[in-house]
Amino acid sequence: MNEVSRDLVVNTDSKKKQALMHLLPVLAELLHARDMQVSLESLVEEGNFCKAFQVLSEYLQLLDSFSELSAIQEMSRGVEVWLGRTLQKLDSLLLGVCQEFKEEGYLTVVDAYALIGDISGLAEKIQSFFMQEVISETYSVLKSIILYEDQDVQMQNSRLTYSDLCLQIPESKFRQCLLRTLAVLFKRMCSYHEIMGFQLENKVLECPATNAKLMKGGTPGSSSIKESTTATSSADTSGRMDSGNVESDKPVSDGRNGDGATSSSGSPWYQLRKEAITFVSQTLQRGRKNLWQLTTSRVSVLLSASAAASTSIHQFLKNYEDLSTFILAGEAFCGVEAFEFRQKLKGVCGNYFAAFHRQNVSALKMVLERETWLRLPPETAQIISFAGLVGDGAPLIAASDGRSSNSRVLRADKSANKVDTGAKKSGFSPWLRNGNPFLLKVSSSHKEAHNSSPLNGTTSVEYEGNADNIHDDVSPRGDENHINGANFISEEENEDLLADFIDEDSQLPSRISKPNLSRSYSPHFSNDDFTAQTGSSLCLLRSMDKYARLMQKLEIVNVEFFKGICQLFEMFFYFVFETFGLQNMNSSGKTSTDSLNYRLKTALSQITQDCEEWIKTSSGPLSSSTAHADLTPTAPQNTNFGSPAGTSFGLKERCAGADTVALVARILHRSRTNLQSLLLKSNTAIVEAFFVHLVGAVPDLVEHIHRTTARILLHINGYVDRIANAKWELKELGMEHNGYVDLLLGEFKHYKTRLAHGGIQKEVQDLLLDYGLEIVAETLIEGLSRVKRCTDEGRALMSLDLQVLINGLQHFVSINVKPKLQIVETFIKAYYLPETEYVHWARAHPEYSKNQIVGLINLVASMKGWKRKTRLEVLEKME
Repeated sequence: MNEVSRDLVVNTDSKKKQALMHLLPVLAELLHARDMQVSLESLVEEGNFCKAFQVLSEYLQLLDSFSELSAIQEMSRGVEVWLGRTLQKLDSLLLGVCQEFKEEGYLTVVDAYALIGDISGLAEKIQSFFMQEVISETYSVLKSIILYEDQDVQMQNSRLTYSDLCLQIPESKFRQCLLRTLAVLFKRMCSYHEIMGFQLENKVLECPATNAKLMKGGTPGSSSIKESTTATSSADTSGRMDSGNVESDKPVSDGRNGDGATSSSGSPWYQLRKEAITFVSQTLQRGRKNLWQLTTSRVSVLLSASAAASTSIHQFLKNYEDLSTFILAGEAFCGVEAFEFRQKLKGVCGNYFAAFHRQNVSALKMVLERETWLRLPPETAQIISFAGLVGDGAPLIAASDGRSSNSRVLRADKSANKVDTGAKKSGFSPWLRNGNPFLLKVSSSHKEAHNSSPLNGTTSVEYEGNADNIHDDVSPRGDENHINGANFISEEENEDLLADFIDEDSQLPSRISKPNLSRSYSPHFSNDDFTAQTGSSLCLLRSMDKYARLMQKLEIVNVEFFKGICQLFEMFFYFVFETFGLQNMNSSGKTSTDSLNYRLKTALSQITQDCEEWIKTSSGPLSSSTAHADLTPTAPQNTNFGSPAGTSFGLKERCAGADTVALVARILHRSRTNLQSLLLKSNTAIVEAFFVHLVGAVPDLVEHIHRTTARILLHINGYVDRIANAKWELKELGMEHNGYVDLLLGEFKHYKTRLAHGGIQKEVQDLLLDYGLEIVAETLIEGLSRVKRCTDEGRALMSLDLQVLINGLQHFVSINVKPKLQIVETFIKAYYLPETEYVHWARAHPEYSKNQIVGLINLVASMKGWKRKTRLEVLEKME
């Protein structure tokens, strides 16, 4: 029994020993797992994600080996929590890299994702982070500028959308908002490009990878890590996009954690890292267009703000230059032309032009309504230069380094080969090297905002005191020297360029405070160009000169500015015609519009179509009539635009009106080559039509004004009836002429006296005397064509009256009078033609109106006893 008992005890102890021997390795593995769990926590705290995921792979294998143990199961559940926290920290590091690229941080992230086999997820996450940053940072910029002053308002408007904030931007803060938005977006493009362009350069790299299976991505636990990270990171990214606020933790990792094994360019670890970086780069390269599209959409919403179209012209030009720079940078970044954003910018410029043009039209209308039509003193007119219009003027904002404006690339026909297309990414590298072109302007934008005012209301103080701000360096240069501006426009040139209207009282440009400034005058102008200036012509030319300069800067809409020049001139043309070219009846009994030639009628018809919204009158120029009083040099009355009825201007004012519109036409003809050079060749037809049909009609308008002036001064409208009602049915011819001849000579004598004492040039006096003779001839013809009964003796008396009138008129003029009245003699002699000759005669003399010829034929038919059929046949043939 004792031996049996002894054997049992020995066997029991042996089993216990064997059981303990089996349990010790398990306990050792559990202890190792515990140590690894602690190590995972410490590695993540240190930021050594690469080593952490390396340990994680071994840790998961260990847990998988003892999955039936409850303690191990508890540890397995803790892995999910640890992995979530780790990925959050890794994503915070990644977000920091996206915000500001750092090679060390980027390599840390790449190594970690390479270890877990989720490089595609990393690439997608980087793109997602950049999209998130564009949305959140642009929103934060507006929120900080618009809502930072009033905390109560900030609390109430904390839920406003980005578009809502854009609608609340005041004009004074718009430029600040734009610059800061462009600055943060440019920074994001730089970070994106740095990640996209990063490549390993055969460096000696250190990495804690020692397992050959790990190099091939064949770690047993890697698939489960990837699945876990994908699920966790998706949820995490979704949460970040919703919140828009990511706290960026940036743990430091020097890449030397672990066993310190080095990897050269030929090692498996180097190849794994290189392939991962190349994959991310290629993915980002394909996705950069999406980032650029989101970027431009955010800026487009900002440009839709009402404040964008209400800023001063100076501020708008600066904004345009900055946007031009941004477009160049974006096209270099994404490798394609920003067509949609160009169209958006073109629309913004078009909207701004519309508001700018409305203001200039209103200013011109105001000046025209108050115009006294007195010539400005030559010394006053010579102060002004129209160098921008004729082609030798500086732009409104000069490039600081003398290069042409970057806005030139915004032309609609920009060739695609200027853009960095294809796979190469070097196009953006110069921008990256030169730095953020918008950062240096952000600090000064707030100060500039206090000196700006809507549209053209910017004071001269702004330009005198901030000359360095006038010259924006729109090229991709980051150094401050170019922002401060080495080349600058002179102080008086700034005042001249930026004057916006003519002072109502002095008729001087509003911002010329130093009229005695010495300046070189353009060789395009003569003394006559200065002596013919009036307040309205000066206002018109200054506006057109500014438009021409803006055509140089805003080339994207320079056609609209040219059309604006056309409309300004059309309004001036129209107003001059209505003021000086209308009268009730002329000496021939025709309304004034009946006497217009085809080119002048065509021009007026075109103006009424082009300027319909600006010319708001009850009746257009082709149906209006006005009665003019005696032309005496009395003070003119103020009138509303388009309604000159009741206005009486003196002879001097009427001649000044004709001279000043002729002056504007001469200057426009000189500017034609320059204006055409500013436009594309495809717009040649617009320029041609303007100069042929409108500017080309000015001589006709000037002649019509002078003829109208002569008709009004002569006071012979009533003589048509006197001549028609004279006794022409005579049986015997006496020696006396009709009394109307002496009265006509008396009227012409008074006419010449008025001209001599009217204060006008001798050349104009002679021209008006010449027109006066033609009007006398027209009056005679119209009166004779209305005669109802006349004998051969009566016709002889007509010739006698004409000869007496010619001899009398010859005393008043230096030219030969007879050729001027030859048209009357020809009409009188037609009384003696046979009935078969009248059709041919009528066709050979188009200078007579249809009514005059019909009156002649009816008179001859009545006195010569034509048959009714014969008279009707002659009249029908003449039709």
